[in-house]
Amino acid sequence: MNVILAESAGFCFGVQRAVDVVEKQINEGTSPLYTYGPIIHNEEVVKKFEANGVKVIEEGTANEYAPGTVIIRSHGVTRAVEEDLKNMGHTIIDATCPFVKKIHRAVDEHSKAGEHIVIIGNPDHPEVRGIVGWINGSDYTVIPHEQSAKDFSVNTQKSICIVSQTTFNHNKFQELVEIIKQKGYHIIVLNTICDATNKRQVEAAEIAAKVDAMLVIGSKNSSNTQKLYEICKTKCNNTYYIQTADDMPSELRSIESVGITAGASTPNNIIEEVQKKCQK
Repeated sequence: MNVILAESAGFCFGVQRAVDVVEKQINEGTSPLYTYGPIIHNEEVVKKFEANGVKVIEEGTANEYAPGTVIIRSHGVTRAVEEDLKNMGHTIIDATCPFVKKIHRAVDEHSKAGEHIVIIGNPDHPEVRGIVGWINGSDYTVIPHEQSAKDFSVNTQKSICIVSQTTFNHNKFQELVEIIKQKGYHIIVLNTICDATNKRQVEAAEIAAKVDAMLVIGSKNSSNTQKLYEICKTKCNNTYYIQTADDMPSELRSIESVGITAGASTPNNIIEEVQKKCQK
């Protein structure tokens, strides 16, 4: 079997940084040690850290834990959550992806200037909920898909500032922006999609278009992995969404060429296991 592995597969800069922050605190013996929410969207990584004494504080439960060191997840949190954690006596280590922090600063600044904020992304994703929490006031709209862009309407003479979830599909972002532009508002567009995300999506599409089957590796609750799967599926009907090598479909035995990509929260050891299994 001919196997093509995407060069961009695996941990992105922000995820690697967050994982490194946790590992540093474990090695230094910091206790009690918590992450606010799963540090990244990968169950294998979270389980490994839990085995080393790291507890995950789920949203709204921070007051149930003794004061300790809390590492803010790579997706970021709201301003209110940060303040609450500090008031509870926790020491905060911020492992928010720098590209996400850039969006926090942008919506803070533009909302203070009186602009209506539009966030293109999944309203239920922790990154988007965190971004909303840095907007001053309630003058904002979250737009997840084409229909919501078509339905968007706001009674304002103010400028509209558009940002995006960092892992959103680049082409879809441009499409939704165009729909909003046609409504005649004065628009400021900040393309906040991570460059690594865009590169990963483009590379995955190119590989999927020339192989018999495509494997997309990542956690089921990973937004960027889900986007990769959707993109690859449009290029290759035989696209499979797997979490580990154990999930690989038996149909691959009759396949001549297979492509492999992985979400930004997928560890290298899992990618290597999948690759080796394909080559057996």
